[in-house]
Amino acid sequence: MQGTGREQRVDHGPVRYGPPAPDPCLPVLPELAAVLAAAAARTHPEPPGGGYDLREAAAAYWVRRGLRTAPEDVAAAPGAQPLLLAVIAAHGGDVLMPRPCPASWMPQARLLGRPAYHVPTPAECGGIPDPFALLETVRRVRAEGGTPKLLLLSVVDDPTATIAPPELVLEACEAAVGEGLHIVSDETWRDTLHRPHDTVLLSPAEMFPDDVTVLCDLAGALTPAGWPVAVARFPATERAAACRARTLDVLTALGALVAGPVAPAAAHALREPEAVVLRMRQAAELHAAVAAAAHRAVLTAGALARPPQAGRHLYADLGPLRPRLAARGVTDSMELEEYLTRRLGAPTPGGHRFGDELGALRVRLGTGPLLGSTKEEESESLTAVEPLKLPHVAQALSMFAGALDELR
Repeated sequence: MQGTGREQRVDHGPVRYGPPAPDPCLPVLPELAAVLAAAAARTHPEPPGGGYDLREAAAAYWVRRGLRTAPEDVAAAPGAQPLLLAVIAAHGGDVLMPRPCPASWMPQARLLGRPAYHVPTPAECGGIPDPFALLETVRRVRAEGGTPKLLLLSVVDDPTATIAPPELVLEACEAAVGEGLHIVSDETWRDTLHRPHDTVLLSPAEMFPDDVTVLCDLAGALTPAGWPVAVARFPATERAAACRARTLDVLTALGALVAGPVAPAAAHALREPEAVVLRMRQAAELHAAVAAAAHRAVLTAGALARPPQAGRHLYADLGPLRPRLAARGVTDSMELEEYLTRRLGAPTPGGHRFGDELGALRVRLGTGPLLGSTKEEESESLTAVEPLKLPHVAQALSMFAGALDELR
């Protein structure tokens, strides 16, 4: 695309500079580090799609969540991006996804040269398309000569940190399946619920087992982001087996193989021993407390945000503060990202990176930078009954609230 540097950034930025998942800013679990260290002498990677031990552990993980799974229904890759790329490549046709959506989704479709379309989300949550808007989009795309075949969604969403109510998940999936779409359900954040005993989480694969592929990036809750592993669960059908085989072909062509020493640690985490389960619960509680405090600061400043329900982030709409932001030269989400990143000293991705409208003043605010400081303080945070009273956490939240308060 020709034009100014700013125009080029709008066109290419989300592809070249998509933000990573929010950093938990917590130390590596010692038990996982020990498993990784014990396998450090492995010089060969896993086979394409992962070895049997890793796939068996992933299958057992899904069985515990009510999804009958066999090792031969699983594929693993070194991270969610190459795995999603391979899954999209294994399915033909155009791709649909909610607006906003995880930052890596649109780039994957673009890299494959696939037409991709955003569908508005309902008012209650992000992560899934509004059922009526989905039907309208499918019919419009077909009328224009397109072939919509694949719907990406996330019932526990990045970037909005919301959880889709079961009835909305059912309606959206019914609409998609009724139009012949295959569904890819990204469930990376399902183990980070802030109030797990008060939350009903329904996977699309529970309702439509033959029409849903489930994808999970272990960096969401189980392993450090620096040990990239993601797993996909395919339906137990002949058609899905063919798609899995094509997915493995793509992973092989890309050389996207899970590192040998990382695989045993990932399998150990997927088996969820007591230490891993305790860490997941502690981390979720910590980020829930910090996210709730950040949410209060956003509302106090006069901005908007849905209450965060999972993950390590919240999605803030600073549209009500537009006049004050405009006085500081901030008129869109790209400029808002730059302004808040400078002001807070931590990456604060703008909504344009998640497929949101450039003119909307929305950003994803990570709770990790508000929680973490030094390794000693992070270790203290894990056992703190009231993490908001820790000096480094209180200071970070105060700085965050102050940055927003300037705009009131």
